[in-house]
Amino acid sequence: MTQFSRRTLFWTPRALSILFIVFLSMFALDVFGKGLSFWRTLLALTMHLIPAFVLIAALVLAWRWEWIGAALYGAAGTLYVVWVVQHPNLTAAIKLNWILFIAGPAFAIAALFQVNWLKRAETRARG
Repeated sequence: MTQFSRRTLFWTPRALSILFIVFLSMFALDVFGKGLSFWRTLLALTMHLIPAFVLIAALVLAWRWEWIGAALYGAAGTLYVVWVVQHPNLTAAIKLNWILFIAGPAFAIAALFQVNWLKRAETRARG
């Protein structure tokens, strides 16, 4: 394994995790258009950012222990799929769209952390 491929394999899931967390956090910005008071807006913003906070904690753990990132991002994607499938007011097309754009990246990041964990001896090697 070349040094470039080692570095790419190490940094790709981490960088994608950060981008994914930023993407999810953008959905919380809708609380500002609701005309709520300052404290209600702050509470709503905090509630909307809980998934991002959980994924930040997962990334902090996964930075050192990749298997935790694989497990937690896989679990997050699975939980989201279960929640969307059970949502009664959505059409099948909307469910598929939401699953692909929210759970899809979570599963991809989980797979990258899994590969990173399986190849950890090679990615940590100096060369």
